[in-house]
Amino acid sequence: MLWQHLFWFFGHPEVYIIFLPATGFVSVITEAFCRRPIFAYPVVVLALISTGILAFGLWVHHMFATGLPRVGYSFYTAASMTVAIPTGLQIFCWLATMWDGRPRFQVPMLYVVGFIVTFVIGGLSGVIIAAVPLDLQLHDTYFIVAHFHYVLIGGAVFPLLGILTYWFPKMTGRMMSETLGTIGFWILFLGFQLTFFPMHFAGLLGMPRRVYTYPAGMGLELPNLLSTIGAFAVATAVLLFVINGVVSYFRGAIATDNPWDASSLEWATSSPPPSYNFEHIPVVASRTPLWDEKGDLPVVTGLRVDDKETLLTTVVGAVPDVREPVPEASIWPFVAACATGVFFVSSIFSPWAVLFGAIPTAIAMAAWFWPSSLKRTPEPVIA
Repeated sequence: MLWQHLFWFFGHPEVYIIFLPATGFVSVITEAFCRRPIFAYPVVVLALISTGILAFGLWVHHMFATGLPRVGYSFYTAASMTVAIPTGLQIFCWLATMWDGRPRFQVPMLYVVGFIVTFVIGGLSGVIIAAVPLDLQLHDTYFIVAHFHYVLIGGAVFPLLGILTYWFPKMTGRMMSETLGTIGFWILFLGFQLTFFPMHFAGLLGMPRRVYTYPAGMGLELPNLLSTIGAFAVATAVLLFVINGVVSYFRGAIATDNPWDASSLEWATSSPPPSYNFEHIPVVASRTPLWDEKGDLPVVTGLRVDDKETLLTTVVGAVPDVREPVPEASIWPFVAACATGVFFVSSIFSPWAVLFGAIPTAIAMAAWFWPSSLKRTPEPVIA
């Protein structure tokens, strides 16, 4: 029981943490292809933070079948249903952005729509299995397999493929094929539904997880056949995505600096960007600077060119505040990372590693943060 608690205390927040970057991907793509800022942006951000917090209070809903106090059942049922509220708010904000915007259903936006459809189905099945009586019936059946993949692939893989398509011209300077991308999306979307939706019915019929054989005559033949066909379709779609990326890398159409007419700052430089990103640091006054500024973005001037120097801003307003000298290059961050990795890996095998592994880690961290005199002191920015 202790092992299960420890495992799921890590495992369940980890599933939600995988989803958190996807919310950023979806917001970026939706904003660019709907030609308007995200509806109720503060709500989307607060919902993301709430999801990250609530994710640490749900792990026991994986253990309803182990036998728990009734108070525990009630608490974790309520918490498991509560986490659907911030996610639902995000979904409504994205839908409102589409409704009030002018959506262009190019390949990245198709992946966003596929994400919403798939993730909502997975979320609905997750809410119902948060109820203890139903969970006891469906625990360790293929219904759980279906729910898990709808949430994880719908919530992470679809946005990931969408953002890879969206940022591909920024990374390579070339566009991915729109035709191959559209075909690949529909094969993936339909193949995914064909693979995992029948698993709900297989689970309701009692097919257990992690068991690949079943007796004939239980009604499991058709859903498993459909899932097999769908799995081959998903594999074909992934292969097509890889082929599209490789071919486009060498022969794709040359991308302009901002091929999607997006609003965010990464599209204010060339595609692909130079190694230094910006010759002069741009100054922005909104979340959509490329839409709000009619001409070139204003830039920061006055930083030294004969010494390494960066710009610090105020915390809330992000107003240029101080010119900060950059410390010299150091090997100690790398040494500290290696020592920390050895410390944690070795501690798996012996408790003595916690004691002896902490010594080189502490030395590396002390050397890294040891005070050293800078050539110059920070200087205020003169407006």
